[in-house]
Amino acid sequence: MPFCLTLRWPLRRLFAATSFILLVACAEKPTAADAEPLQTLPAAPVPSLPQVNDDLTIQPAQSFGEWIATFRGSALGAGITPAVFDSAFAGITPDMSVIKADRSQPEFTRPVWEYLDGALSPVRVRKGQALLAQNSALLSSIEQRYGVDREALVAVWGMESNFGQFQGDKSVIRSLATLAYEGRRPAFAQAQLLAALQIIQHGDIQPGEMLGSWAGAMGQTQFIPTTYNTYAVDFDGDGRRDIWNDSADALASTANYLQSSGWQRGQPWGLEVVLPTAFDYAQADGTIRKTVSEWLQMGIRLPAGTVLPNGSAPLSAALLLPAGYRGPAFLVLDNFRAILKYNNSSSYGLAVSLLSQRFNGAGLISGEWPKDDLPLSRSERIELQTQLSAKGYDAGNADGIIGANTRKAIRGAQQKLGWPADGYPNHKLLDSLRNR
Repeated sequence: MPFCLTLRWPLRRLFAATSFILLVACAEKPTAADAEPLQTLPAAPVPSLPQVNDDLTIQPAQSFGEWIATFRGSALGAGITPAVFDSAFAGITPDMSVIKADRSQPEFTRPVWEYLDGALSPVRVRKGQALLAQNSALLSSIEQRYGVDREALVAVWGMESNFGQFQGDKSVIRSLATLAYEGRRPAFAQAQLLAALQIIQHGDIQPGEMLGSWAGAMGQTQFIPTTYNTYAVDFDGDGRRDIWNDSADALASTANYLQSSGWQRGQPWGLEVVLPTAFDYAQADGTIRKTVSEWLQMGIRLPAGTVLPNGSAPLSAALLLPAGYRGPAFLVLDNFRAILKYNNSSSYGLAVSLLSQRFNGAGLISGEWPKDDLPLSRSERIELQTQLSAKGYDAGNADGIIGANTRKAIRGAQQKLGWPADGYPNHKLLDSLRNR
């Protein structure tokens, strides 16, 4: 939908965005599983004034050159040498396609079943199987050092960049400088930009070779710079942490990250389950965790022949209904939570988990997807949040993002209506709220 923005941003002070340092990239970030990756946006011409077209006009409070001068002082104060800074910023201008991508709010999203169809394509499965065989010795070494299962690593590799094929072709320095100069989260972007300069100063990569997505995610497994600085490793011992050209470093770095996120080697990510009739669907809340035994005592049934791993501690699980009570149900364990720290999207988590099983001929879903129940559009989600709050159910900000507050509000409305309180937004609930 066309829109016009006239934006003025005051200079923000540089600070370390510590609340984001554990994220590999933005939540729900595009991956190779998406039909139209954002890194394919055409590069914008170098502008004399920061303007893209009639749909997007930007008028910050200072010039880009003034912003660079101020940021240079902050970067040098943080330990970046003048030579590194000047080399990285040589010829850098704002990239208007980055601003357009950052401001873009897709009206429609794909249903989870369509997303999984793309993520689990036969071509991707076959490619992953071939790479598992070709890199068997390497993956064995990574497993031994970090305790992360090889299938999961290759699944992340496939999801993030189609095994290194789609890493993004934008200058990370230019993208982050653009977002720091004029973006929704300038302080976060400045923290990432400083981290990117530290990577260059460390000698891991030259500025012109530091390419990634419009949001600054880099390499074969798409690390943002702060995460790179914390978790990237030189696994092959050549003196550089090269996640762009060296799959050994990329996969080992990913293993290091997943290990730090709580990955348990040899444990399943989760299990598809069958729920009993008259089940309390309000239990399908990511904050509610029970042992698998406790879930079974509530009448949940595991697939026939399921053998749970042995261990001294009972397995802790949450109930996931990715398409509401009418769709498949899953008990998700600690390894699923580790994947969500990589990308906080249940659809992404399912895709990585199922893809890792597909490599070995498993990972098939037996439950039926409610394909007659298409997702709400962004404007409909905003309307749903507005309607919920107007009727006394606090849905939080009407931003179109279905988070914990909105799901709690949905459950409240569903319970009032006597419906299954699964917290799932759909047209039936929106229509009911409109008519009440």
